[in-house]
Amino acid sequence: MKTLKRNSVKAVVNFSLILLVLLSACANSGSNNKVHSGNDTEVKSGVEKPKVDLHTAIMSGNLEAVKQHIEAGTDINKKDQMSGSTPLIAAISFNKTAIAKALIDAGADLNLKNNEGSTALHAAAFFCHLEIVQMLIDAKADKTLKNNYGATARESVLAPFADMKPIYQMMQQQLEPLGITIDLEEVEKNRPVVAMMLQ
Repeated sequence: MKTLKRNSVKAVVNFSLILLVLLSACANSGSNNKVHSGNDTEVKSGVEKPKVDLHTAIMSGNLEAVKQHIEAGTDINKKDQMSGSTPLIAAISFNKTAIAKALIDAGADLNLKNNEGSTALHAAAFFCHLEIVQMLIDAKADKTLKNNYGATARESVLAPFADMKPIYQMMQQQLEPLGITIDLEEVEKNRPVVAMMLQ
């Protein structure tokens, strides 16, 4: 049990660091207002891709632009170069439930891993987004996948909240400038619920 607890804490700390890299990369792409062109989009019959890139649309909560990307044939599984996170992992990290649902409904690969080996389910579990966890379970996300530290999504929420609270607080401080808030009371309340959901 001690090894599981240590591995869970280590996995969450490393996931947190990768998430910070992802979020800063997304923030940089949004602040540059670059329109990405090239091979990341394959245009379907007559549907024009939006001017905002997919990750910026996700970060800003622009569901219509995300839907337009889906219709235009943008690769919804393309990983971010810095963190390896997919658009679905980004949507979950930014708590964009409607966007996550649109990506799931459009056939996003639920089991792709970022550079730390975390999947969309790991991200949803870590942030205790109950509705997204349930959507991923319903869509048949693989609950048995382990990240690079040997932890499943369930194992990432098994450590006592008191041990994890400083990590959540550090992330909260780092993410607030990007408009992301972490409700620590909700996280504390929902961690055991997520663990039960993922049994």
